[in-house]
Amino acid sequence: MTRPDRDILLAHSSDLHVDEGFTARVYDGDGTAGLGRVLATARAAGADVLLLAGDTFDNNRVGPATLDRVAGMLADAGMPVVLLPGNHDPALSGSVFHRGGLTEIANVHVLGLTHEVAVLFPEHGLEVWGHAHLDYEDMTPLRGPRPRTTHWQVAMGHGHFEWRRDRANPLRPSWLISEDEISATAADYLALGHWDRAVAVGDGDVPAYYSGSPELAKTVNLVRLGADGVQVRREALIAA
Repeated sequence: MTRPDRDILLAHSSDLHVDEGFTARVYDGDGTAGLGRVLATARAAGADVLLLAGDTFDNNRVGPATLDRVAGMLADAGMPVVLLPGNHDPALSGSVFHRGGLTEIANVHVLGLTHEVAVLFPEHGLEVWGHAHLDYEDMTPLRGPRPRTTHWQVAMGHGHFEWRRDRANPLRPSWLISEDEISATAADYLALGHWDRAVAVGDGDVPAYYSGSPELAKTVNLVRLGADGVQVRREALIAA
């Protein structure tokens, strides 16, 4: 596994909740505004890949005009975009990803649809893997860690971290993530979604971060993979 000849910069966000209702009202009627700010910030930072770790859409009922706008924004991103369907926008038949034509855009990779589990970026010596939500039922986001085949490996997961959780009798679908499952990925970075706040979780042996939502965190995570290891910082969103 040859080390890439330069650093790789990833931008990580989640929980954009593009819609025509609540999110649209937050942004003066434009439910895609959060996505626009994330894309603008990632471009300004010179990110090589953008990771959207679930709930890009608030629901699978988003209408065609909004879907067309999102498709155009992603096609013009200027970088590869990896989308992980979350609990709000699972990759059902007829989902927003299908109806919006997102699976047909060359630079857009939808885990669970265009790629079953993993996307390879050979030019960066990078693999990005994750398990998409395929329905509204419970699931284990970090099941089945993948053996490393590239120099850099990044995992994605959309679910709820609970410290030292006893799962013997779960009360409801929670899409739980544990510190042991985080460690088992042995990934260079774990891009998490489902929480609106930006925070690091786990035991610290794997850099595992929630990005938080654009609306509340008002930042994206910038992740540099390079000779000095993995460096993570929050970058304030800029206007689109």
